[in-house]
Amino acid sequence: MNGLEQLFKQLNSLLLGKADAVKLAVACILARGHLLLEDIPGVGKTTLAHGLAACLGLDYRRVQFTNDMLPADLLGVSIFRPNEGKFVFQPGPVFHRFLLADEINRASPKVQSALLEAMEEQQVSIDGKTYGLPQPFMVIATQNPAEQIGTFPLPESQLDRFLMRVSIGYPVEKAEKYLYQHGSRRNIIKNIQASFNADSLMSLQQKVATISLSDAVADYIYRLVNATRVEGVFTQGLSPRAGLALVQAAKAWAVIEGRNVVLPEDVKAVFVAVTSHRLKTLQQGNNSINALQDLLHRIVVA
Repeated sequence: MNGLEQLFKQLNSLLLGKADAVKLAVACILARGHLLLEDIPGVGKTTLAHGLAACLGLDYRRVQFTNDMLPADLLGVSIFRPNEGKFVFQPGPVFHRFLLADEINRASPKVQSALLEAMEEQQVSIDGKTYGLPQPFMVIATQNPAEQIGTFPLPESQLDRFLMRVSIGYPVEKAEKYLYQHGSRRNIIKNIQASFNADSLMSLQQKVATISLSDAVADYIYRLVNATRVEGVFTQGLSPRAGLALVQAAKAWAVIEGRNVVLPEDVKAVFVAVTSHRLKTLQQGNNSINALQDLLHRIVVA
């Protein structure tokens, strides 16, 4: 059993009946992306994040975001040491390869923005100095629905840093009944065996970059992206950076499927997860996911 097979076996035994969400989460990581898990409390967002950290064998840190949190709680702070006569920087939780930002939208926009440089540039700047982050570096954030009390909406610039947004949803009937009988699955995380380490994960991420993209598939991706700009459904269309994110995610999906080329099916599999959090419909209350799924049905490979 190779590393990916072992990883999926363990994650699917942890999060019962949610193979699609698990596969999207793994594809996001292989594409060197950050993942936003958005759903109501209690459906397994944090469990999935902890399971991923255990399977990947990376040093990780969970941070519970709260409304009184400060940027220094995340990035670190310089402390004066009298015996040395100087300030010494004490790194914060962000200096871990795997950062679990739990309930990220319960923190103020000021704290949320502290992650922008880290997620985009793989570094942080504090007190005039720049500190590189360990590699690979990834953020998996959980988010409660915006209508819940005590949440702050993530600004567009922050949302754009996440390669994918994935919703887990309620468990299927069989899985939920199993939970009632046997209890939470989170207690089995301690028994998970790491399928990767930092080096082997980066090697697989590098393989994703070598996957080829044909002219026909590139044209298909462009027409999907361009449709969000010209059809008058969304307030603003997808940017070229969103198109590049879609390419990278499709390549990661192809690797999971055991191929060295991207097929249109790979693009379709990741399209909604990559684009839905980057778009708003013109009509308030309309679901961007439904509009995106409609695009997938109407636009075909030339």
